[in-house]
Amino acid sequence: MSVPSPSLSSSVSLAASAPTQADLLDFVRRTAADAELIASLPLDPEGRTWVRLRGPAGSEAWLIGWPPGTGTGWHDHADSVGAFLTASGELTENSLTARLPTDGWKTLELTEGVDRVRRLPAGQGRAFGHHHVHEVLNESHDRHAISVHAYYPPLPRIRRYSRAGQVLRLEQVERPEDWQ
Repeated sequence: MSVPSPSLSSSVSLAASAPTQADLLDFVRRTAADAELIASLPLDPEGRTWVRLRGPAGSEAWLIGWPPGTGTGWHDHADSVGAFLTASGELTENSLTARLPTDGWKTLELTEGVDRVRRLPAGQGRAFGHHHVHEVLNESHDRHAISVHAYYPPLPRIRRYSRAGQVLRLEQVERPEDWQ
């Protein structure tokens, strides 16, 4: 009988404890159902508000308030997988179905047919994989939206993009220290 090496045992243990996209979606669904928590988020009429939450198994989680007409702009979450769900109001997610190169580019011309639009009313959300490029918007003219988000591993960086027609341009790379 052989005994696994400590490094193999540690890596198996870490892989077994990492939350999956389904785990993150389950977490955001359960958290969004907590009416007291959702009602406790301070809302600002001018800008987004957020509170950090304790996510499952070392994940990063946020409760976010969206005033009417606000959005994230195009971005990705680098090597993290994630999930988000609208707790109140309605959000729109514009995303790309094309897998983009992860590094080494500044400008890409996107092909036709890569755009997807999802309307996410209260109770609706989604999970996503690594390097998922999207923007999230509250297109309402008069109503706040609130959402719950979770990411694993905790966000190592966010890449922000500008978009003009079919041209996507990398504008900025943010790291956690930029959000403090």
